[in-house]
Amino acid sequence: MIRTLPCSPLYKAGYRVYIALFYIFLILPLITICVLAFNDSNFIALPWNGFSLDWFLADTDDRLGLFKDPDLLLSVWTSLQTGFFVALFSTIIGTIAALLFEEENFRGKGLLYFLALAPLVIPGVVLGISILLSSTYAGTYIEDNFGLDLEFLSPSFWLVVLGQFSFGATYVMLLVGARLKKFDRVLEEAAQSLRATQLEVIWLITIPFLRPAIIGAFVVAFLISFSNFNTTIFLIGSDPTLPVDLYSRIKFSSTPVLNAVSFMIVTFISLSAIISFVINRKKQ
Repeated sequence: MIRTLPCSPLYKAGYRVYIALFYIFLILPLITICVLAFNDSNFIALPWNGFSLDWFLADTDDRLGLFKDPDLLLSVWTSLQTGFFVALFSTIIGTIAALLFEEENFRGKGLLYFLALAPLVIPGVVLGISILLSSTYAGTYIEDNFGLDLEFLSPSFWLVVLGQFSFGATYVMLLVGARLKKFDRVLEEAAQSLRATQLEVIWLITIPFLRPAIIGAFVVAFLISFSNFNTTIFLIGSDPTLPVDLYSRIKFSSTPVLNAVSFMIVTFISLSAIISFVINRKKQ
């Protein structure tokens, strides 16, 4: 809706109803899951049988809470580790790529930029299978010809990091690149006129300007890694990530502990968003 144009009362009312329904559609499922995490029931859905913390703290034969389930906690820890390394590597490589693609004299920039965007177009399942087949073939070839057993080329933690990094770096490149387009090149020229080297210009001028985008890109890469399933499931080793673990549990049996996990994730993301909003508002 364009606020500068005159609108009828019916149009305004319909617009408000649409916005309200849109946010209800987005938020209501999350609220339902969070509420059912405290339901005193052995089933994952309604009816409501009363308030209980069993699905967080219970340690009995009938009920095993989130914080008492070592396998579930291990999958959470694996996802946190995976997300951190994926975000770290993606932020470093993605930021460097964004800086390179802004160079005017960079040969083959169009072709390389197209290839950098390819992981966003390729389905995650195809990407996971292709990485698995390529790494398995490379590992077998190296072992047969050089006698080296490289464990990271077989389904393992580091292969998951490599697989998720392949598209995480692209997200970082796009986010940092969007911020970089607003950068005034006159600042770099002024620094160079004061005899600053190219590395000093990047470190003292460009990086501080890009810092908000770099931090945001790190968070985005972490969240994408933490929630990724379709690529990870082909590359995982003996220790599954949280999405893979939850999927395996849902296939055979589902308990409200899944709601408890969802509640913790929603709470963590909401608190992070609130803290980020407060910090940015204070800076403004």
